Amino acid sequence: MTSRPRTRKTAASVQEESSLLRWLKERQITEVECLVPDITGNARGKIIPADKFRHDYGTRLPEGVFATTVTGDFPDDYYELTSPADADMILRPDPDTVRMVPWATDPTAQIIHDCYTKNGQPHELAPRNVLRRVLAAYDALGLKPVVAPEVEFFLVQKNTDPDFPLLPPAGRSGRPETARQSYSIDAVNEFDPILDLMYDYCDAMKLDVDTLIHESGAAQLEVNFTHSDAMALADQVFLFKRTMREAAMRHGVYATFLAKPMETEPGSAMHIHQSLVRPSDGVNVFAGDNEGEYSPLFGNYLGGLQKYVPMAMGFFAPNVNSYRRLVFGEVSPSNVEWGFDNRTCGLRVPMDSLENSRVESRFAGSDANPYLAVAATLACGLLGIREGLSPTPPITGNAKELGYELPRSLGEALDGLEACEPLQELLGRRFCRAYISVKRKEYETFFRVISSWEREFLLLNV
Repeated sequence: MTSRPRTRKTAASVQEESSLLRWLKERQITEVECLVPDITGNARGKIIPADKFRHDYGTRLPEGVFATTVTGDFPDDYYELTSPADADMILRPDPDTVRMVPWATDPTAQIIHDCYTKNGQPHELAPRNVLRRVLAAYDALGLKPVVAPEVEFFLVQKNTDPDFPLLPPAGRSGRPETARQSYSIDAVNEFDPILDLMYDYCDAMKLDVDTLIHESGAAQLEVNFTHSDAMALADQVFLFKRTMREAAMRHGVYATFLAKPMETEPGSAMHIHQSLVRPSDGVNVFAGDNEGEYSPLFGNYLGGLQKYVPMAMGFFAPNVNSYRRLVFGEVSPSNVEWGFDNRTCGLRVPMDSLENSRVESRFAGSDANPYLAVAATLACGLLGIREGLSPTPPITGNAKELGYELPRSLGEALDGLEACEPLQELLGRRFCRAYISVKRKEYETFFRVISSWEREFLLLNV
């Protein structure tokens, strides 16, 4: 029998283990959900009895979970993306992510885990490690990204037959929404029981959900998160999606983060506000010397977004459905123009104080993996800093009138990523190859499906 590979414990790891086990014991936890965010941003992992959980327990998970499509299929080059033996990864808990599972019957904890190879190296295919790779590149420059995501989603009637279109659910009044109710307080209150439960869950999990608004779609809502560390916010969005689905399900409806769930309704986005600070003094390096002015580094960052966002769209729009939001969306971005407080631009610079200088990227859909969307947008900005790029002049009018300049399909987006050496180098070549293979397999699987539209209009007319 072979012995388990073990990493040498440091004083810090021993202290973390003691603190984590104490946390579980104090709350009389009976089970631990060991979570790993996969390529789509969903939770994979194992559930372990609390009395068998240890910081160095050595929980295993096949690395193939990062080379699996959303349909459960494998790309043709699966055994080239993973190890020939289809080996296990070693999971290590991140103590900073431990939280209660407030909807569990018995006291249950959830802990996000990081993935390592057997020789103790961060696994290149894990989305969390991809983001950590980008953050390390910023750290080498003495900079720290700060982000604040805004996540839109729909509440819809339960839909157990995928052949039927989605419909808005009835609220407290017993009637579903039909008119668009942007920023309506009363429209939000229609779903008070669901949202109260969501807030209770978020409070129990210490998720920093800030503002809640009603968006323009029927039963479409948006939550804003308080700005903070990029990894911490990606963790929170990952957990929030799971939480929101659970709260809705408890009231007999679905919460969906599909980018374009209904033909006649707008799409759902995940806007990402982003800035950079110096950890040494907390100064926002995007700020200029006077109100309304921005630093040269801000221009470099913005120029990087403009140059590289089109080639990173496979992360912002990761599914075939994502491009329905972009190509046909009324308020979704069409190009990489930027402007001050201009929501028709893909890159909006809000008017705010010097210390709050930032850019809002409006490209990502709510279906995006938060780790990869944040990693990709930060990578685009970093490349702009490295290359000393400059942005185009700001747009004051309607940027959508300047035309559509983004990929029109997942296939086109993946071609752009495959051709972009700088992005692949920064995010990790092995990861990018695996991501492209998985997403191309999904695109191929989708393209094989003959739709009802084709049967209705082409069957007897061509």
